[in-house]
Parts: sequence; structure tokens; C-alpha cells
Amino acid sequence: MTTLIYYHDECLLHDPGQGHPECAERLQAILAALRTSSFGDQLQWLDAPLGTRQQALLAHNEALWDEVTAAAPASGRHALDPDTVMSPGSLGAALRGVGAACAGIDVLLHGDINHVFCLTRPPGHHATRKRSMGFCIFNQVAIAALHAMKQYNIERIAIVDFDVHHGNGTQDIILGKPGLLYLSTHQYPHYPGSGSQQENLGGNIHNVPLARETEDTQYQRVFSREVLPELHAFAPQLLLVSAGFDAHRQDPLAGLLLTEATYHWLGMQLRAIADKHCHGRLLSVLEGGYNLDVLGSSVAAYCEGALGKS
Repeated sequence: MTTLIYYHDECLLHDPGQGHPECAERLQAILAALRTSSFGDQLQWLDAPLGTRQQALLAHNEALWDEVTAAAPASGRHALDPDTVMSPGSLGAALRGVGAACAGIDVLLHGDINHVFCLTRPPGHHATRKRSMGFCIFNQVAIAALHAMKQYNIERIAIVDFDVHHGNGTQDIILGKPGLLYLSTHQYPHYPGSGSQQENLGGNIHNVPLARETEDTQYQRVFSREVLPELHAFAPQLLLVSAGFDAHRQDPLAGLLLTEATYHWLGMQLRAIADKHCHGRLLSVLEGGYNLDVLGSSVAAYCEGALGKS
């Protein structure tokens, strides 16, 4: 079993400013952890291609595309919202994320790879159809899902989001769309304020809000009770994951208490779902995770689990 990592140095050039938690060092920490991991011989590496306007418009309207491309500065910085700041390298980095997600779908449906991990930044799950926000410019995981439906006529796609923040953008984009299921575990109430069970609408949204200080055992129990049965019942043909690692107990931006053990467990559980229903096809896209001391080990634990290693 092999995991294909899509990465590009251009993703290091997105620079929202000194002290911003969504920094290039995030990717560098993950690169170091994966390249020195015990399963490094089971990783393949490819450059993330540039995404296109056509791909971005699968999930976003033309006004957002026009706003983002017009705002991309030749020098200095431009804020799309108080948290989402573009530098000269930001548009290229964001398009590498779009390209990686779509290329990952192509590889899964054409090749013998069964797990693709998109090691790109900025993250994407807060970007709605009309608005970039919450560190996110384009919504890579939603674009990937819609690319799979359009290009390959995949009828049932599930998106699992275990970032500590609710993926309001993904919910906004896929709400009510036939054949798409969104399941999110997240701290609630917390940024961006969405993700209550009252938002479980459209027949395809399943939010699982978690109380502050939820720890490993509690989280795994809730995930087993709320998420896994929904996935089995839906029987997706393709499984996509918004893989955020900011629910770690040492992350500075939230208050859940997970450890690497749960990220490994999640990798194994999602691998089992993909093997049972999706011919093994699993695409993971990096979202949050802001403690550089534990981010690399958390991603490595998840990827090890997704390789089926106990």
C-alpha cells in the first residue's frame, strides 16, 4: 500500500504576515516528519500542479474568483478578511492546492494508488461559494468532490472533516447536492460559529458538535457512534477528508484534547471505510494544525493509520 503526497515549494510562498498561525513552517514541520518516518518507503512524492479557473469555479462563483485574482498583490499584502491575507505568493499557493486536489482525484480513479494526501496550504474548508475567509482562499476538498462528479460520474462521495473548526464553506457549497455527504466533528461553539445540529439540513449534512476538552476516548466513542454508521449507510464510492490537526491538545487555536493516537485511529477507521466501499480510494487534504511541535507527528500518525498500520 502506498500514499502519494502532492506538494510544491510554491505553497511555502503564501505569507499572511509575521505571527500569523497559518505559516510556511507548518508544511516544513510536516515534510520533516514524513521524510523521517518509519513508513517513508511507502510514500511517493509528486509536485502539485497549478489548478485552473475552471476547477475553482466548480465550487465558487465568478465574483469570488475575480475578487481573489484582482486582490493578489505584486508586493505587500492584501486582506480578504481580517484572518485571510494575501501576499505575492498566495495565489500561486492556493492554486497549487486546487490542482493537487483535482490531480489526486485523477490518480485515484486511474492508477493503483489508494491514498493521496494533499500537503498544501492555505487550507480551504472555510471558503464558501461566495467568500474567502478563515485563512482559506479556495475550498480544495469541495472542488475535488465536484471534479470527481463532473469528470468521472461518481454518484456518491462522502467528505469527512475532523478539523477542530467547522467547515462552514464546505457545508455551504454542498448543502442539498445529491450524491454528496458532509460529516464534520468540531468544537462547538467555536469559530466560525456554525456547525450546530440544527444545521443538519438538505439531507446531506451531518454535524457532530463537540464540547471543549473532549479527549481521545470520548472523541473515538462519538465518532464510532455518529460518523461511522452514517458512512456505512451511505456507502460512498469515494471518500474525501478535510484533515485538520488543530484538535490536538497542544494546539493554540482551540480547546479539544486529542493526541496523535486519535489521528492514527482516524486514519485506520477511514482506511477501513475506503476499503469496504470505495475500492480503497481515499483523498486527504490538509486543513488546520498550528502547533509546530506536534503537527508533523500528528500528520505522520494519520498517514500511518491510513496505510493500514496498527
